[in-house]
Amino acid sequence: MEKRVKEILEGLKTAMEAELTGHTFYKTAAENTNNPLGNKTFSRMADEEMGHFKYLRHQYKSVLQSGEYDRKEKLTKKGFQHAGSPIFSDEIKKRIKESHFEVTALTIGMKLELEAMKYYRSCAEKADLPEAKAFFTELADWEEDHYHAFEEQLDQLKGDYFAANHFYPM
Repeated sequence: MEKRVKEILEGLKTAMEAELTGHTFYKTAAENTNNPLGNKTFSRMADEEMGHFKYLRHQYKSVLQSGEYDRKEKLTKKGFQHAGSPIFSDEIKKRIKESHFEVTALTIGMKLELEAMKYYRSCAEKADLPEAKAFFTELADWEEDHYHAFEEQLDQLKGDYFAANHFYPM
């Protein structure tokens, strides 16, 4: 097997592992939040991560068999555009002091999305083939969208959460 194909397969394998980790995390977060809108959002994130995994697995099989990406298969974007709207309902602000799980889940989710984004961007930079660059750039853009949505939500909750828990960062 040529070096280029091995590198592509390694990149896809690492990406699949990351998507499965994300899927498990978001599924667990959905099951453990008491907020209905948070449950819906985390469930949707779990579904999206599984969709990414299936797409990556398809591409892995294609590269393994033919040495090339399946250009006919597209990653369908579901439009995760929550950055301007709340991920959690107003009900969470009523119980902000007890919202440790949701705030923690958002923080961890942001870190997962940021690491995935960085990884996909590095894969895009290393890729020789234009379609590989485009492929990994598209994945990075998805993860960046998720990251910014979580960042916006955390920013909206952070001040109230810190005040309610008497935590004042220096």
